[in-house]
Amino acid sequence: MRQLFLRQPLDLTLREVELPRPGPGEITVQVKAALTCGTDLKFYRRGHPRWPLPSGFGHEFSGVVHEVGEGVTGWPPGTPVMLAPSAPCGECADCRKGLQNLCPQCMQVMILGAFADVVRVPAPIVSQNLYPKPSELDWWTAALLEPLACVVYGLGLVDATGTVAVLGAGPIGLLYVALARHTARRTLLVGRRQLRLDTARKLGAEVLPDMAALAGQADLVIECTGRPEVWEEAVRSVKKGGTVLFYGGCPGGSQIQVSPRDVLARGLCLKGAFHFTPEAVRQARELLLSGAITREAFLTDIYPLQDYRKAFDRLDQGEAVKLGLEP
Repeated sequence: MRQLFLRQPLDLTLREVELPRPGPGEITVQVKAALTCGTDLKFYRRGHPRWPLPSGFGHEFSGVVHEVGEGVTGWPPGTPVMLAPSAPCGECADCRKGLQNLCPQCMQVMILGAFADVVRVPAPIVSQNLYPKPSELDWWTAALLEPLACVVYGLGLVDATGTVAVLGAGPIGLLYVALARHTARRTLLVGRRQLRLDTARKLGAEVLPDMAALAGQADLVIECTGRPEVWEEAVRSVKKGGTVLFYGGCPGGSQIQVSPRDVLARGLCLKGAFHFTPEAVRQARELLLSGAITREAFLTDIYPLQDYRKAFDRLDQGEAVKLGLEP
């Protein structure tokens, strides 16, 4: 079978590898749809501190159960499925505190390599974050489950009853816009790339020309660029008594400067959001099933798996929101 690998930054290759076999509690999934994301793009450009190279590539996908391992019931081969590509242990100190998103096991069992014909799904994911895909939900919308779960988790951490501002018009930023608008909140966006700004407008956001235009308008500012200077701007631009939610992952070793006096005198709340919980995955699935979030605003184009170079060149140039790779 084929699987896409990142050998080093900017160096992708499609390899022939052995068909994965499921171990106890595991399944394998024949991939029907796999999506690119902002993490893939950063990983492609500069590598990732959590995952040494060479590495399998891709983690947002949906498909059909191909084979089941010992002890797995209720998932016969041929079952259409949707899933999130990691899961917590449920037993560590973080999990006991309700911080399943910070459980070390999440990264240890994280699926990397969904740009492939078949993917092995570890047992913790099978038991917690695997769901049937109903026939009325298309493969590409089902593949949005993981990034939407991240956004559901992030918004669940904060009070978002006032005006929301999103910084960054990448896939996650636009999902934050979509979810904020779903609850009828006034939503502002500061970003780049005309295609993505047009998408934000279609989703109902008011697009601002720059950060200066944002100052003092938003009760909640969500940082989705992963640029340290924008993290700092987010703090400076939020209203008194407001909240800043940091989501965008900055390059390793990054530091920011925040005035303690500013935070205290303006009564600010600064919050970090990372990954997702099983409950966020469940809620994200319900949103997809309800039609509240659909693929149309996010999936720019679909390529056959063998055209991965064309897809990532286009993504690198900012000419898409998300692209699909179809085995």
